[in-house]
Amino acid sequence: MKATWSRSLTLRLTLLFAVAAAFVLFLLGLLIGNLVEQHFEEQDMEALSGKMALTRHILERDSATQDGAALGRQLDDALTGHHGLAVAVFGADRQVVYANEALTFPPTLLDPQAAARPGRVVKWQAPEGLPWRGISAVVTAGADGRTPFIIAIATEISHHEHFMSGFRGTLWVFIALATLAMGLLGWVVVRRGLAPLQTIKRRAAEITANHLHTRLPAEAIPQELADLADTLNDMLARLEESFQRLSDFSSDLAHELRTPVSNLLTQTQVTLSRARSDDEYRDILASNAEEFERLSRMIADMLFLAKADNQQIIPNRERVEMADEVADLLEFYGLLAEEKAIRVTLSGAGAVTGDRLMLRRAVSNLLSNALRHTPDGPAEHLPRLFDRFYRADSSRQRTTEGSGLGLAITRSILLAHDGEVSVESADQRTRFTLTLPASD
Repeated sequence: MKATWSRSLTLRLTLLFAVAAAFVLFLLGLLIGNLVEQHFEEQDMEALSGKMALTRHILERDSATQDGAALGRQLDDALTGHHGLAVAVFGADRQVVYANEALTFPPTLLDPQAAARPGRVVKWQAPEGLPWRGISAVVTAGADGRTPFIIAIATEISHHEHFMSGFRGTLWVFIALATLAMGLLGWVVVRRGLAPLQTIKRRAAEITANHLHTRLPAEAIPQELADLADTLNDMLARLEESFQRLSDFSSDLAHELRTPVSNLLTQTQVTLSRARSDDEYRDILASNAEEFERLSRMIADMLFLAKADNQQIIPNRERVEMADEVADLLEFYGLLAEEKAIRVTLSGAGAVTGDRLMLRRAVSNLLSNALRHTPDGPAEHLPRLFDRFYRADSSRQRTTEGSGLGLAITRSILLAHDGEVSVESADQRTRFTLTLPASD
């Protein structure tokens, strides 16, 4: 049951709805029962108060001039036609002066101090099992005008009790059935209210590696779930982009590794096809060493980019004077620039906070690509220059042109330093811009 409760949102909401409805109906039942009980009590008090006033008036008027028998007859005449009504008058030491019913009144009703408090109602059950509700009062009368009498008046309320018993039974049965009905209604409402979640579930089940373009219908979902659908759609977009990038990366990686491995395999097979001289073996091993170095650089670059994709690049933060680093790199690439008749210059200065070697590598990759591809490098290549394994001129020999990861590594380094890299081309001039936060 606990597992079902934790898994089923419909069950949880239905039970909570039923409990809330039962609680409200229970309070309503208590309120209605108390109001009906209060209504009967008010009716009884109205009758008892009227008889109390009549009895008090007779005692105050006639107790001084009439004997007890005459006073009793007068009280009997006044109470004629009132069934279930008991009236008793007590004199000194609780001696019965008059009583129309052989009813035993409780001592709390006959206490002079309690009887002197107006509006006091006592409810009790007589020895024969009938319930009574009564009031009492103190009256000063008699020949001397100072004789205290205690008047006790009670009405038998068994018919009220029977009615209330049946009424409460009917009320609680109704509340139980209403709670059950509310629970069923709540289940229907919850099922209909959660129907959009079923739609999301069905659409999500359709999303596979081959259908990552599928999106949840946010426009057909209630406003309360629209944000959830938008969030899931954004997640799917990121997954699709990451999956596509991973797929492209795997395809490019396989293509890039196939060429040097094929070269090594072919060259080794040719070498083993016949006996060769020591110099030939030495040349072949030197050529193989170059291919292995290229593979090693490619693997190292791919590991760097993999760490960058998982945000595992943690630069060593230090103050770096970029003018000094660029000047050293221009000196390093000076011979290559002269060989291609390219002029390189440096102007300006600035300091950033970051990893010196990584920033130097980013600028070095940029200079290396610029020197190799200047002046050819048309504008149509710009959108893909920072893609992995992309080369502006695929006809060049890959053994000499690098792995196509340089600019991708440059972008990863800039992003790791909270910077960015961009490129634009106009009027036969291409400009690369590296933007980094200035050092504090």
